[in-house]
Amino acid sequence: MHLARNPALKSIYIKIRKRKTMSIGTALALSAPFAVGLAALGSGLGLGRAVSSAMEAIGRQPEASGKILTTMIIGAALIEALTIYALIVFFVVLEKMA
Repeated sequence: MHLARNPALKSIYIKIRKRKTMSIGTALALSAPFAVGLAALGSGLGLGRAVSSAMEAIGRQPEASGKILTTMIIGAALIEALTIYALIVFFVVLEKMA
């Protein structure tokens, strides 16, 4: 009903229906934030699992807590590197689109 009343909307709708492919700019604009979010999700899950395992290990062997925490912090930094790399790639792609 709305398309029949508004010829401008009808012409836009027809143009959209005729277009079968997505432009590369649109694909990048949609996929880049999704990739960063996916990287952040994976990083968060991995970091949570690492911290959980470290806390369990400290609970079992409190005398080794210094070594366990040091190893956990180094591992956490490496896990967070994934998200930082994804964010850098996002900004590079964003720069290419502009």
